Amino acid sequence: MRGWLHDTAGGLPRTFWYLWTGTLINRLGSFVLVFLAIYLTQERGFSAAQAGLVLGLWGVGGAVGTTIGGTLADRWGRRPTLLTAHLGAASMMLALGFARDMWTVALGALLLGLFAEAVRPAFGAMMIDVVPAKDRLRAFSLNYWAINLGFACAAVLAGIAAEAGYLLLFLVDAATTLVTALIIFLRVGETRRSTVAGTGRTAAPAGALRTILSDRVYLGFVTLNLFAALVFLQHISMLPIAMGDAGLSPTTYGSVIALNGVLIVVGQLFVPRLIKGRSRSHVLALAAVVMGVGFGLTAFAETAWFYGLTVLIWTVGEMLNSPSNATLIAELSPNELRGRYQGVFSLSWQVAGAAAPVLGGLVREQAGNTALWLGCATIGGLMAVAHLVSGPARERRATALRAATQPMAPTAPLRPSAPEAAEATAPVEPQQSTETDGGTHSRTVGTGQA
Repeated sequence: MRGWLHDTAGGLPRTFWYLWTGTLINRLGSFVLVFLAIYLTQERGFSAAQAGLVLGLWGVGGAVGTTIGGTLADRWGRRPTLLTAHLGAASMMLALGFARDMWTVALGALLLGLFAEAVRPAFGAMMIDVVPAKDRLRAFSLNYWAINLGFACAAVLAGIAAEAGYLLLFLVDAATTLVTALIIFLRVGETRRSTVAGTGRTAAPAGALRTILSDRVYLGFVTLNLFAALVFLQHISMLPIAMGDAGLSPTTYGSVIALNGVLIVVGQLFVPRLIKGRSRSHVLALAAVVMGVGFGLTAFAETAWFYGLTVLIWTVGEMLNSPSNATLIAELSPNELRGRYQGVFSLSWQVAGAAAPVLGGLVREQAGNTALWLGCATIGGLMAVAHLVSGPARERRATALRAATQPMAPTAPLRPSAPEAAEATAPVEPQQSTETDGGTHSRTVGTGQA
């Protein structure tokens, strides 16, 4: 057990553990999003359409926030971006809790989504900055474990807090967000590299958008993640409707979906050792197949235990996908554009969050419940093939970026010949040096080009 614990959590930087602690505390208090739809309809008296509009504006704000957060993380710095986003999110949380009329609530949700999601690219970039490449698989797995542990506990705690009044949900959520900001303020320093490696010049990622849009390897990977997210997020939108049509209560849905968090908390810490040293493309392809099978079997589920089995299956796929995804994104992101690259990746989740319930509802309405879930299985199979085909190109790009960021080894001096040695010992007249401080080995790295 001691050896397993060391292999799982040992040797990681102290800054990582401060970030990990902040993540856990923040997720333990993530009450509002869990109960926002219920709060709006039952407490504020909004219609289902109005509640849907508010949640949609949250998603719109999130899409804008990830873009802005990624840009600020590169230009302004990870630490100030994180502090500003957390403080803004806490303020908007309180404002939303006290808002009453429809448009004030809608504006609060929009701004809350913006600030809350602006955290993601800066946090991801900072994680890549501080954790060595060889330890990132473990680090991202541990962080993913903390997210799910905190969220699982939050779902239970939020139900208890709601009994005392919905305002308490907003107050506790804002408080935990502030605690996370305090940890970053007191214990976490800036991690962004201020100069381009080997040049001594300030990093200035001019033409960043053009670089990202021309990076076909990276955009292809983000597109695959978008399709994975469209399938995965059906468990929030269409799964509860399917279970309701089968005559199962919302309480049963809550118990079934809780299996997702339980399995991740129990098993995620063992995943890094399981997939360490294996081809990431093969792992991602396997994850896509397992997720597809899990969601596809939902087409035949009618009882609670069968639905629970499907959740356990696609959760295994999720557990394989998440750390492999995170490490690959880290290696495909040029140093000076890490924030923006993280923002583009996060944007795929925001787009899927807005599109998944709409597309799922349309397919279910036009073609039926069975077609929806079998369609998810088909997408999973196609994604597996795409990962296998595109995997070699991604690994070549990752290798090229690693080579570009390695410091150039100094050239070993040649041993002088005897005449040269004699000449070197003779007195010489001082000469003016013409060598520049940049040398001949200076180069700009991390541009995203192969």
